[in-house]
Amino acid sequence: MNNAYSKKQLFVLLVTTLSSFLTPFMGSAINVALPAIAKELSMNALSLSWVASSFILAAAITLIPMGRLADIHGRRIIFLYGAVIFTLASLFCIWTPSQSFLIAARAIQGIGGAMIFSTGTAMLISAYPQNERGKFLGINITAVYVGLTIGPFIGGWLTQYLGWRYIFLFTTLLGALIIFITALYLEKEIQEKKRESFDFAGSVLYAIALFAIMYGFSLLPGWKAALLIGVGVFCLACFAFQQLKHPFPLLNLRLFLDNKVFAFSNLAALINYSATFVVTFLLSLYLQNIKLLTPFEAGSILVAAPVVQALISPFAGWLSDRFEPQIIASIGMAITVTGLVQLIFLNGDTTINYVLFCLVLLGIGFAFFSTPNINATMSAVEKRYYGVASATLATMRLMGQMISMGITMLVFAVILGSRPIAVGTQHLFLESSQLIFFILSIICGGGIFASLARGKMHKGE
Repeated sequence: MNNAYSKKQLFVLLVTTLSSFLTPFMGSAINVALPAIAKELSMNALSLSWVASSFILAAAITLIPMGRLADIHGRRIIFLYGAVIFTLASLFCIWTPSQSFLIAARAIQGIGGAMIFSTGTAMLISAYPQNERGKFLGINITAVYVGLTIGPFIGGWLTQYLGWRYIFLFTTLLGALIIFITALYLEKEIQEKKRESFDFAGSVLYAIALFAIMYGFSLLPGWKAALLIGVGVFCLACFAFQQLKHPFPLLNLRLFLDNKVFAFSNLAALINYSATFVVTFLLSLYLQNIKLLTPFEAGSILVAAPVVQALISPFAGWLSDRFEPQIIASIGMAITVTGLVQLIFLNGDTTINYVLFCLVLLGIGFAFFSTPNINATMSAVEKRYYGVASATLATMRLMGQMISMGITMLVFAVILGSRPIAVGTQHLFLESSQLIFFILSIICGGGIFASLARGKMHKGE
């Protein structure tokens, strides 16, 4: 590391990297522990799904408001409070006596996570000069993939030998470390927006819109789902109209209307997450139900993508500092499409090496897309909008995850119905998977054009 970097810069890098590791680690570790949690707390499939969904939903609803509050009151203080809330919620999860308590604690974790998501990237971007942002964003993204990679292993080990509650003990201890470093070593910022007011009405409209849309997706197919999504879209339209009229909007839509790079970078992120989030979910089912591998064997194969992502992300960030992020990210999206297209042909005779090849392709594609896309998005806005820009990107990720799951559940409902994945329904599962990967390939193909449409950043260089 360059000796010219100040202690403040290094501490910012440390806490944002730890926080970037924390949530993906927790998510991937908890996925391994879900059967044990269900057994101990007597949870059915629907209530168990809320262990994951409550976190995503709470985080998505509060991300943009927290980003705005961070721009008004300071990113450090919102980040610190977020770490405290997340850590306390993790502590509650350790002691949870019932399924309802666990789901509520996970929702509180989501709010704390949103406060961390909406400020972490902005803090990192603010601490380093523009020509070095890609490199440090690459380190940050690597931490995400390391969390995704080791989460299943550590989570599985803790669950098997100590119990699932020890996963939350691990996150509590890591959260406490983040709080300690942030409180002691990160200085307060000089605020640029203290006289601006917070838009509570917009926050409520935004929360209703996002809740209705995301919860509606979870109920697909059905008239209740359509009604909820319709209400959500209507509230979203009202929110957009209200924001354009508000003197101090929660979300500055002019960033989208007047800033082509910012708008298309966010659209590309939404498309990319929509097209890739369920890949691990589907391949885990495929490897265990069709190829009859054990969970540990399946997990050992599925780590291929995040390992490749972790190795390549710093290089991709370095490239985005020297060449157009538009081009690097679009190449990454194209490689991702190639990997998804290969997965359309999965069948009972497909070899494990073929699956590994597809995962490596997807890992390369996502690494080349993600870091340059974040670099392009954050570099496209003024410093005072970093909080909202960071929160917007994180919201695109969460909305993409819900869209991805919505597509998957809809296809399963139509082809598999209420039948389980068993020997007699393997052909229906394969048919569903092939259709889902086909849809995802089409969506991701459109993402290439969204990525290319953002235009150049390094003009005149």
